[in-house]
Amino acid sequence: MAAYGLYTHIASNRFRSMVLLAGLFVLFYVLVYAGALVAEVVLDSDQTVNYYLMAAARDLITAFPYATIAAALWIVIAYFFHQSIIDAVTGGETVTRQEQPRLYNLLENLCISRGIPMPKLKVMQSDALNAFATGLNQRQYAITVTSGLLAALNDQEIEAVLGHELTHIRNGDVQMMVVAVIIAGVVGFFGELFFRAFTNFGYYGGGSWSSSSSSSSSSSSSSGSDRKSSGGGAIVIIIIAVVLIVLAWLLSQLVKLALSRSRELLADAGSVELTKNPDAMISALRKIENRGELPGATSAVMELCVDNPREGFADLFATHPSVDARVQALVKYAGGHDPGPLALPSETEAPDDRALPETGQTPPPVPSGPWSDARDPAGAAPGASHGPSHDPWGDPRPGPWGRH
Repeated sequence: MAAYGLYTHIASNRFRSMVLLAGLFVLFYVLVYAGALVAEVVLDSDQTVNYYLMAAARDLITAFPYATIAAALWIVIAYFFHQSIIDAVTGGETVTRQEQPRLYNLLENLCISRGIPMPKLKVMQSDALNAFATGLNQRQYAITVTSGLLAALNDQEIEAVLGHELTHIRNGDVQMMVVAVIIAGVVGFFGELFFRAFTNFGYYGGGSWSSSSSSSSSSSSSSGSDRKSSGGGAIVIIIIAVVLIVLAWLLSQLVKLALSRSRELLADAGSVELTKNPDAMISALRKIENRGELPGATSAVMELCVDNPREGFADLFATHPSVDARVQALVKYAGGHDPGPLALPSETEAPDDRALPETGQTPPPVPSGPWSDARDPAGAAPGASHGPSHDPWGDPRPGPWGRH
């Protein structure tokens, strides 16, 4: 049943990717029609609403092949250069085994163990704790991690994050997300372009509208009832054009609603399948929690990440389940242990040479629970004199995913 669900998810991703690509063309045609409405008003601001609508429809038919070529060209550019665009936004740089032997070996071992082709490995310099996968085919796949993630997570946790991203690649989630980025990008770009053109036209052409309206009023007695309504036709058409542009932009943003949040739960489960270590995935999520914001990254890039702290309005448009929900799923279905919110060493540890005000002595390290290797003041490891250790990394009990 689990395999059926997984393959259904992969097939669903492919189908929705095709639907979204078709939707890209539809939204693009809507923008072209809105642009044609504005152009007709610019050419002649003293016509009826029906005239503008019909004229814009004829313009759309004429421009249809050119609009199709433009949309297809954008897809081709995004297909070949989306990784370069994302790297330019995030500052990610490809690394080799010599530059990052620890990270490279962890990813390579995961790929070898499951017969998965090795994706490119990239590191971006950021204190944020996050990672994401990109690519549309086998030659393009890449996994990017932040330097902050490498500094804060241990090897088991980094391995779990890499397994999460490899699962996204294997499940087809990466292609789905990149297609969504392409759609949001092209519609947002042309929507902003039309808004700028409209603003400039409104600034420079406002006088002509008012003058044409006044001239229309002065000649209304001789031009008939049809000409009486033509003075406000241009304003009505501009309002329609603005509504169409806003609608296209909103629909492009709502594309994320087609991206099921279950993909993150499946990627977490896939990581546990690869590493046989649910506790590593749980502790990685707890450390990344509320520390994943990438400064300067667009919302489209954040939607690719392990955790997206930008939850959207009232969580209605959140692209990721909450960390609590993901952790509870791993505890329930993978037999993991939840340590609760974790503080990073840099947030809790004091310098070793810090002296106490009263005695001038260096304070002993403070145990921080089963997720720390700190010892108690007597020098014994936590739990050494209180029965078996509860360290999840050393738990000898086999769970549903194997020993962990």
